[in-house]
Amino acid sequence: MNSYSSLKADFYLNPDIAFLNFGSFGACPRPIMEEYQRLQLQMERDPVQFIAVWSLENLKRSRTALGNYIGCDADDLVYVPNPSYAMNIIAKSIDLKPGDEVLSTDLEYGAMDRTWKYYCDQKGAKYIRQAISLPVASKEKFLEEFWKGLTPNTKAIFISHITSTTALKLPVKEICEQAKEKGLLTIVDGAHVPGHIPFDMKSLKADIYTGACHKWMLTPKGCSFLYVKKELQDLFDPLVVSWGYGNPTILQTRFLDYHQMQGTRDFTAFLTIPKAIEYLDKNNWRQVAVDCAALARSNYQRFCDLMNTRPLCPLTDEFLGQMCSIPIKTSQPEKLKVLLYEKYHIEIPVMPHGPHVFLRYSINAFNDQKDLDKLYDALVDIKATSDLLLT
Repeated sequence: MNSYSSLKADFYLNPDIAFLNFGSFGACPRPIMEEYQRLQLQMERDPVQFIAVWSLENLKRSRTALGNYIGCDADDLVYVPNPSYAMNIIAKSIDLKPGDEVLSTDLEYGAMDRTWKYYCDQKGAKYIRQAISLPVASKEKFLEEFWKGLTPNTKAIFISHITSTTALKLPVKEICEQAKEKGLLTIVDGAHVPGHIPFDMKSLKADIYTGACHKWMLTPKGCSFLYVKKELQDLFDPLVVSWGYGNPTILQTRFLDYHQMQGTRDFTAFLTIPKAIEYLDKNNWRQVAVDCAALARSNYQRFCDLMNTRPLCPLTDEFLGQMCSIPIKTSQPEKLKVLLYEKYHIEIPVMPHGPHVFLRYSINAFNDQKDLDKLYDALVDIKATSDLLLT
């Protein structure tokens, strides 16, 4: 992996902590944070003009930059605080009848599982968490298992592009293509995708997609987007009914007015998108991501050998980006997480998922082999001195 020591200086992260948890909330580098603070100060100097007058133009400029970056029309995007907010918009409004089914996997993010279960229960529909075997042997095997969950009652597909606890890249392009042939709505959770792996909305052809910009795109927290295919946009009501509803003067489109015009809110994080893209381009972030993913993959087998477990997939870029989840055996995941932070100064999630527990490390420009060696040595010590790890 190339040395990115110059980029490491751009991040505010505590140098005493090995930060291996970028996947949870991201981390914002100085040039983007400075733009964020400049925008906040501009808002406070003239709040009425900033919020009531300049907002439409500023948000349009930001959406245009994001649309160009991910390959879609700017007016097919609305900004939201996080992907969970976006998915609540969709799950609440989607037309499901009693007995209808939404097909998903048993690898999805917990907040999304809860969202779909809540709204399906309200409507008498079923949220199907199709079982996927771990380790995943191949793309073909994954697709075979996934489609076993299809029934005549299936109305929509909900799936992660990159999973949270297992850190797996799933074959969503193939799923979207096959779903189209079956007449099914496709809804994709891409929280971990923008800025992480190459991505183009036009080629993916998902009907609905949500992604976080405050993770791998490096923006300030609370900056995410919801994409909805143009012909479907009027199907979805806003979570917050405000000035955009029933407005005799449609300022943009119903989709944008409904979901964007919500009175007083600090949308300055959304406006940092052009600066974030500029930063990514200037620092050749696609290569940074490739190098970071290579470092993550090259250490994965080593950690699994230490834990006497197996990687969750083949060690290729087909399934893995800049995150790897190590299957571990522990009955006290929260205690292990706290111990790794407080004693060994390592920030890393320890995540239960069904019967499994995963230790997931994320690698970005500020990380190097020393961080992973520090984690390895800590796990060796914990195995020898405590009962928190079982092998």
